[in-house]
Amino acid sequence: KRIDWFKPYTKVKNTSFKGRVPIKWFEDGITNVSYNCIDRHLKKHGERVAIIWEGDNPYIDKKITYNELYEHVCRMANVLKKHGVKKGDRVTIYMPMIPEATYAMLACARIGAVHSVVFGGFSPDALAGRIVDCESTFVITCDEGVRGGKPVPLKENTDTAIDIAAKQHVIVNHVLVVRRTGGKVGWAPGRDFWYHQEVAAVSADCPPAKMKAEDPLFILYTSGSTGKPKGVLHTTGGYLVYASMTHEYVFDYQDGDIYWCTADVGWVTGHSYIVYGPLANCATTLMFEGVPNFPDQGRFWEVIDKHKVNIFYTAPTAIRSLMGAGDQFVKRSSRSSLRLLGSVGEPINPEAWEWYYHTVGDARCPVVDTWWQTETGGIM
Repeated sequence: KRIDWFKPYTKVKNTSFKGRVPIKWFEDGITNVSYNCIDRHLKKHGERVAIIWEGDNPYIDKKITYNELYEHVCRMANVLKKHGVKKGDRVTIYMPMIPEATYAMLACARIGAVHSVVFGGFSPDALAGRIVDCESTFVITCDEGVRGGKPVPLKENTDTAIDIAAKQHVIVNHVLVVRRTGGKVGWAPGRDFWYHQEVAAVSADCPPAKMKAEDPLFILYTSGSTGKPKGVLHTTGGYLVYASMTHEYVFDYQDGDIYWCTADVGWVTGHSYIVYGPLANCATTLMFEGVPNFPDQGRFWEVIDKHKVNIFYTAPTAIRSLMGAGDQFVKRSSRSSLRLLGSVGEPINPEAWEWYYHTVGDARCPVVDTWWQTETGGIM
């Protein structure tokens, strides 16, 4: 089954073409996204690796099985509940590309909270604007991120953003802080809590909330390329069906494939094709904290060899940058595990496509050039 339902739907869609065009998918069905991404896989595939995490430092990586993912997500969900987060509450996630970002998203989905993930490279002003717009009172962040060997002051940015939001009458009451670097950070007692201390004090079991298919799953703000960023709301049933279906069909996902989308979870590509689509399909998804040119321009190809990646999905900007660095970085890797290449985020120019197909894929891996947007939630 594409997804499991606690209560099956009786009607696939409800549409109207008069005036405004409302649409509802599976509207009387009851399900839970976190359950579909984790729990239903445990009996057969609990020891399968769900997430391969490749750190910014090429010597640091981690593998998280579906059994381990269940425990991490349930603990974080219980921490949210302990601090009063309820169904429908908005939780802002301002994190680097570490597994805890995925745990946070799935924990929100588990209890029916609506997550708003903000890209970790955004400024305090951008973060504050998103906190204010969705009236979020709970933020999950990190002491510092690490990108290209340099620290990113996420907690400091969060503190500044919270002050800006307060001036606009949106008060953040709780900040859950993941320790990534151990760097010194400012602290507001009673508001700020360490993730590692909080999760150690709660149960590793949390029953999934029964969610209607049309209940909100997340808000994600558009990039703002054509004006002020707009909050796009995706709901539970239709979104998960589409994310999992497109992940399987577009990438020809086969059971056991190692799949790597190089996006950040702060973008819709990361939501649909690092987290929800692959995990709903019980895939092994690779999550990369670093950048393509650190320690050098061969990093992508070394990661592909290291983790035997079968499906690789990246952006034309990265392809052009690495093409400009020269073929020697590609040629020192084998990339023999690759079966399919993907492109996302912008149109790919012919020169980049040719280099991607011939040099990276050795003229044996098809290139799927995907077109879509935040509003569609998945590949068109």
